[in-house]
Amino acid sequence: MKVIRAKVLGFCMGVRRAVDIAQEAINSAKCSNAQNPITIYTLGPLIHNPQVLKSLAEQGVQILEEQNINKSCFFPSCSLPENSTVIIRAHGVSPEIEKALCEKGLTIIDATCPKVKKNQTTAHDLAEKGYRIFLAGEKDHAEIQGIYGYVKRKTACIIVGNSEEAQMAALQEKEHADKQDHNPVKTALIGQTTISDDEYQAIAQTLKTHFNDLEIIDTMCKATRDRQDALKKLCSKADAIIVAGGKESANTRHLLTIARDCGKPAWFAEKLEDLPTEFMAFKTIGLCAGASTPDSVIDQIEHALLRN
Repeated sequence: MKVIRAKVLGFCMGVRRAVDIAQEAINSAKCSNAQNPITIYTLGPLIHNPQVLKSLAEQGVQILEEQNINKSCFFPSCSLPENSTVIIRAHGVSPEIEKALCEKGLTIIDATCPKVKKNQTTAHDLAEKGYRIFLAGEKDHAEIQGIYGYVKRKTACIIVGNSEEAQMAALQEKEHADKQDHNPVKTALIGQTTISDDEYQAIAQTLKTHFNDLEIIDTMCKATRDRQDALKKLCSKADAIIVAGGKESANTRHLLTIARDCGKPAWFAEKLEDLPTEFMAFKTIGLCAGASTPDSVIDQIEHALLRN
């Protein structure tokens, strides 16, 4: 069996930065005064990869869920531990949540991906100008929820996950606008940084048929696009595809969809045990990985494939 790696795979800049920031915080905590130990939390999972999260947990990092930060009894002591540090995950967070953390007097370390932070700023600026904003992405994804927090209550903001949802939302928004005696407003589209390029363009074209002045903001992360393009090229060389990465990772799930859309048998492998027996029927396996997949996992899966 032959295994071909995608030209681009594994940690992107934003993920590597977040992991490095967390490790630096852990190392600093170890060097602190043992009589007043620092408790480290990440606000939600730092990244969407189980192996990385397990490693952080083994080093004492705990996960603080966003919905619980305003509940005083979330912790056994009914209050946040003194001398706590909270790391904002790579996907970012809404201003409301960040404010709640600040009010608790915590040490906050912002590990938001710079690309996501730019999208937050763009959304805020457009909202301040009164734009109607469509957000393309997964409604419950942390990145989309964070960006939405920079817009809500300032202007109309609609989240759409695909072109069908965009069609329905556009019709509803136009119907609502027709009932209002307001001057026409400009419309903009912002996408989740990890959305599929094809899906984003499909959403954009659908909205464009309803809003001629639609401003399509190029918010897709280059790292995501590079991994998707590399996979498409890999599909022309491989008989089947293995996608390595966390099942909670949006960009990794999109890779699986792309491989199958290219007509290739494709499987998800979060860990070695996920490798299907079906891959042994193929002579050439293409191996790709999401932007939150560490090199160690990619190497392990490649070695397992080559043993067969």
